Amino acid sequence: MTDGIPATDEREPALVVTTMIDHVLELATTWTAWDRRPLPADDRIYTPHKAIRRVADHLVDHLAEMEARLAGHEPLPDHWHASAVTTPADLAPFTEQDLDEARSRLTRLAQIWTARLNALTPEQLDRSPGEGWTFRQLAFHLAGSVYYADSVGDLSKGSAGSTTS
Repeated sequence: MTDGIPATDEREPALVVTTMIDHVLELATTWTAWDRRPLPADDRIYTPHKAIRRVADHLVDHLAEMEARLAGHEPLPDHWHASAVTTPADLAPFTEQDLDEARSRLTRLAQIWTARLNALTPEQLDRSPGEGWTFRQLAFHLAGSVYYADSVGDLSKGSAGSTTS
């Protein structure tokens, strides 16, 4: 990023988003081994549930922004508590059922993002309507959501906060 503007490259924006989601889900397959101790990252703490929640919220928030701008509307303001809040639900054990739900939720969001981004012309990706980043920049910004999953890390290795990449 330069001056807060997401850097882009030649990759297809939809692939950037789906690659991020694939990475998150790959790490999540190890999270049933989580010992229920929150994991510190920078000035926050993370858990498997919180990481999934943050990734999904980030995808939903920017999808709503993109759809509003495409429809010629002002996007609704973001009122997420983001990663500053750890809810009691975030502290629950991460089970196989939770992993299945995360797969379903994030895979569906990947499909929506892919359909939407692939339907846009290069001009629409790079000259997006309304205020804010271009839709190409938005997709590359979403790639940063790996941070939440990387903060939990690969728990199959017995070392929280370590990543597979």
